[in-house]
Amino acid sequence: MASTKFIVEGMHCGACTGRVERALAAEPGVTGASANLVARAVRVEFAAPASAATLAAALERAGYPAAEAETRLTIEGMSCASCSGRVERALAATSGVLSAAVNLATHTATVRYAQGAIAPSELAQVVTEAGYPARVASAGTAPEPMAQRQANEVRVLGTHFLLAALLTAPVFFLAMGPHLYPPLHHALARILGEGGMQEIQFLFTTLVLVFPGRMFFRLGLPALLRLAPEMNSLVALGAGAAYLYSAMVVLTPALLPPGSFDVYFEAAAVIVTLILLGRWLEARAKGQAGAAISRLIGLRPATARVLRDGTVIELPIEELASGDLVELAPGARIAVDGVVTEGSGFVDESMLTGEPVPVEKVPGSAVTGGTVNGTSALLFRVTATGTDTVLARIIALVEEAQGQKLPVQALVDKVTRVFVPAVMALSTVTFLIWFSLGQGLSAALVAAISVMIIACPCAMGLATPVSILVGTGRGAELGLLFRRGDALQRLAEIQTVAFDKTGTLTEGRPALTGLFRAAQMPENEILRLAAGAESRSEHPLAHAILAAAKARGLPPARARKVTATPGRGLSAEVEGRQILLGNLAALREAGIDTTPLNDAAGAFAQEGKTPVLLALDGTPVAVLALSDPPKPHAAEAVAALGRAGVAVTMISGDAQATAEAVARGLGITEVTAGVLPAGKVEAITALKARGAVAFVGDGINDAPALAAADVGLALGSGTDVAIEAAEVVITGADPRGAARAVTLSRAVMRNIRQNLFWAFAYNTALIPVAMGALVPFGGPGLSPMLAAGAMSLSSVFVVTNALRLRRAAG
Repeated sequence: MASTKFIVEGMHCGACTGRVERALAAEPGVTGASANLVARAVRVEFAAPASAATLAAALERAGYPAAEAETRLTIEGMSCASCSGRVERALAATSGVLSAAVNLATHTATVRYAQGAIAPSELAQVVTEAGYPARVASAGTAPEPMAQRQANEVRVLGTHFLLAALLTAPVFFLAMGPHLYPPLHHALARILGEGGMQEIQFLFTTLVLVFPGRMFFRLGLPALLRLAPEMNSLVALGAGAAYLYSAMVVLTPALLPPGSFDVYFEAAAVIVTLILLGRWLEARAKGQAGAAISRLIGLRPATARVLRDGTVIELPIEELASGDLVELAPGARIAVDGVVTEGSGFVDESMLTGEPVPVEKVPGSAVTGGTVNGTSALLFRVTATGTDTVLARIIALVEEAQGQKLPVQALVDKVTRVFVPAVMALSTVTFLIWFSLGQGLSAALVAAISVMIIACPCAMGLATPVSILVGTGRGAELGLLFRRGDALQRLAEIQTVAFDKTGTLTEGRPALTGLFRAAQMPENEILRLAAGAESRSEHPLAHAILAAAKARGLPPARARKVTATPGRGLSAEVEGRQILLGNLAALREAGIDTTPLNDAAGAFAQEGKTPVLLALDGTPVAVLALSDPPKPHAAEAVAALGRAGVAVTMISGDAQATAEAVARGLGITEVTAGVLPAGKVEAITALKARGAVAFVGDGINDAPALAAADVGLALGSGTDVAIEAAEVVITGADPRGAARAVTLSRAVMRNIRQNLFWAFAYNTALIPVAMGALVPFGGPGLSPMLAAGAMSLSSVFVVTNALRLRRAAG
């Protein structure tokens, strides 16, 4: 019987508490539920099949969701998939825990729990009691301890390996040297004697196991006593069995049967040394796997030059506050987020957005911490510091995605849960078979040890998380933020990508893209007069005309008597001349013959542009074509997806003719236009009949469509990341990010499949060899030393293979 407590903020009266109690009491396994209205809490007594997760779901269904919280734990001592699985099961079995995900690559656990039922420190204690020391990671400083922990792990393992190698060298020399060069055996026997050689091996092997090899026994034996063996248990048993047997030969030979006086000290020492080597190489590779996060963290400068009371002082960035004015020297890295107040220049934002072209900054422009100023001096006002900055949010997003599990990991978890016990059983069977066949105690022991060592499930446990670690880090470098790790797997299965038009494939703001003159009047004069009339209007098309005039350095003419007619246009008196700007209907209603302008207006409309006709003093003069131009790389993004075998469609709220014209220019053949947000959801639902669908939008206006798609990709601006709108955020405004995301996700999944194949195939092939299945046919066996080397190399191979993702989608 277990009990837990839920915080239920939605309870406001006695009727609410009754409904909460009844909803919980109806769950199978619940024996009692008592709600407290004052405390806004409910305590539940339950047994299987009920669990904290099912009880929370019952409260959700009843309309009284339980308050939830999430914490991250930093865990030591996990070395294989069995370890991470054991930690995960210990957390899941804890009352109040709703879900737990353990990441072997980052040595962390993300735990979602019922607020009030248990504290983060208690969760850390649960993991510690399971045999893996844990502590609660601080949300504000989580990235630094992870990088520091990796560096410490590499240093400690490197020291242990070097010490083990030095101590193992004389053991290996005395054991294997005489086999390689027989005269050496006679020389050593004369000098040291057979007993002396064995005693020296005994001494140095003892030192190997007591000092650098102690970690395997310290972690493995307690796990074995808890009947929860893991990888360290296998190493401890394998090396320990070889050592104890050999020690008996040296210390108590009378207890052994005749003909069983061979020693295997070199096997015990070399097993520990080679596995330490593998762990060291693996730790170094994992440090490289997390290099993307380390580089992001390194983008933050330590200090900033702050203007206070007319004086510039150097302050640590931790002391900056919103509203501070910060001086930015040419070439300096921007410390925190802010808005430019003085100066203009270009800023390199490639490290955050993946875009190599510097972005122009003028007063009023936003700047982001971690980016690099160009050649101009700027002054900016701080708008966000600490964990509120874009860089901090990006680091948090990437780390959160790296801690997630992909659906493909479920199979690995099931296998590794029974793998170590199964290996121990196989080792025992191997020993019994060899011994019963009369091969002797020594040969049976060697075969059994080889099986234990060769089958450590390290490679299996690392196959998926290390690929996610490298892949999401690479995504951050490309300006792709995966809010959830499982988006990596689902995006790789996408068959159709649907784009929103405005702001996604196009710039999102109208611009003057064409001008037809029916009269002999200079273009600049036409534009100056039109800008004068539109200067009093708030219509988006008016802003486009004004922007075009400003770009040519044309001051708008002075206008008076401006009258706007909704759906038609406007009229005004400009420098004594009567001007009319509007559509065909506006001019015709004014009695103006539009014949000279009709063909040009129709041609612009066919191109998806909005024609604005201009008449002066009743005479048709020109047609201004306004449109939302495609983004520079939109066509390239569509083409890249097509080469990847992904169908591309456009879903837009614009008129059909406009949307189709834009689509034709970008190479898109399928268009759904004239739809409201609900219509976009319906269009995506229809596309799902063909297979998985991804939707790319701005992350705010397209939220329903992003949620309806199998994977939603939100285009941000680099300084306004729409982190709640989609599973994947493209920090720049470049639609090519969608193609890069698909390419990266496929590369990650391909990498995971390669890792899993290697890990499973390696064990499937080598366990029978270690058992001696080939020996009766004249084939080789597998010594414990070779088994240790092969096992270590399998983990190094998996991590090294994952590191290839650092160049993916480039």
